[in-house]
Amino acid sequence: QVQLVESGGGLVQPGGSLRLSCAASGRTFGIYVMAWFRQAPGKEREFVSAINRSGGSTYYADSVTGRFTISRDNARNTVYLQMSDLKPEDTAVYYCAATSRYGDPRMMSYTYWGQGTQVTVSS
Repeated sequence: QVQLVESGGGLVQPGGSLRLSCAASGRTFGIYVMAWFRQAPGKEREFVSAINRSGGSTYYADSVTGRFTISRDNARNTVYLQMSDLKPEDTAVYYCAATSRYGDPRMMSYTYWGQGTQVTVSS
């Protein structure tokens, strides 16, 4: 199994940028599909983005396409989420997730989860 720790959240004004990081334990990071989810107060958890094992394929929710970029560095056991042009509706706790399953990264159940990092977009 793998342990995930998110960092990089904080308070930012609308239109600003943040980069989230997710550091993973273990020596088998490259076998995992990685994803970001978020959950806002009073709302269900939603898929944000995912990246395949090699980093060659990425996936985004419609609400963040063109503003967010997911990437990974398997040598550093880290996945990133670069967030730009942030909007108040992006305010949520952002969670890093991992799975060793094969399937559609947008639909799969993720096995491992981090504790989350708070992102607040407000003026």
